[in-house]
Amino acid sequence: MHTTKYFEEVTQVAKAIDIAAIEKLVAELVALRDRGGRLFLLGVGGSAANCSHAVNDFRKLCGIEAYTPVDNVSELTARTNDEGWDTVFAAWLRVSKANKNDGIFVFSVGGGDVEKNVSANIVHGLKEAKSRGLTIMGVVGRDGGYTKQVGDAVVVVPVVDASRITPHTEAFQAVVWHCLVSHPDLQQMATKW
Repeated sequence: MHTTKYFEEVTQVAKAIDIAAIEKLVAELVALRDRGGRLFLLGVGGSAANCSHAVNDFRKLCGIEAYTPVDNVSELTARTNDEGWDTVFAAWLRVSKANKNDGIFVFSVGGGDVEKNVSANIVHGLKEAKSRGLTIMGVVGRDGGYTKQVGDAVVVVPVVDASRITPHTEAFQAVVWHCLVSHPDLQQMATKW
């Protein structure tokens, strides 16, 4: 039965996820907050929706100034129309005057791959971030793609079934960020429930 198998896979992912990599994210986020840096979250598709939710949690629960370009659909689509989809995140970071005090947090299934033309906007955004000295963090799937290659603290969601990489990765993005925002080193405000 699909449902039974799916939840068995969820258990496998939870048991296999790299706890040390998550703790490294905690340390990077604490350091970012301590230096007064901003957190910029990048993602497309379902991961973009996760960015919006995570921005709220990092701001409200952890006291980290956080933003995502996907929350401003007018700017995002204007840049896509006028300049092209591949450069929307890089251009947004330039206008935001992103600097070495700030950090990028990527939510992506593939992590970006220009050669395969998959999430090239994330790759260009990360190149811009690297040129500006930002810390690069993320929660990605498969082999982590470009995000894992250049990242300072990146969790790769373990693959337990190749046909369900996307649902498990996007689900565990939420699991990991909720772990982060409820971590005693990061959480400054209690949740209502």
